[in-house]
Amino acid sequence: VQLQASGGGLVQAGGSLRLSCAASGSILSIVAMGWHRQAPGKQRELVAVIFNSGSINYADSVKGRFTISRDYNKNRGDLQVNSLKPEDTAVYYCNARITDWSNRRDDYWGQGTQVTVSS
Repeated sequence: VQLQASGGGLVQAGGSLRLSCAASGSILSIVAMGWHRQAPGKQRELVAVIFNSGSINYADSVKGRFTISRDYNKNRGDLQVNSLKPEDTAVYYCNARITDWSNRRDDYWGQGTQVTVSS
């Protein structure tokens, strides 16, 4: 199983990006898919997560600005990030809890995509 993140870039404050995460491999089901971020000198933090049930959680710092979604048929998730602030600058990682064809459940991480917001 692999996760591939894309969509990062350099934007001005107030701008938008759409981050994407594609899962591939021997996937039976994706229990949850989410995004974390890590800014220089800081710990990795949860940004948003969406569960199979449709339940969604956001970090307080991104509520109202970020929107997480999933395409259940394509094993793909997106994070729409709007009204970006310089403090959103970080490497964004997608992750997913996946059950594979051998019925093993594990957490997987993508390689990270850089988001840089200039003031």
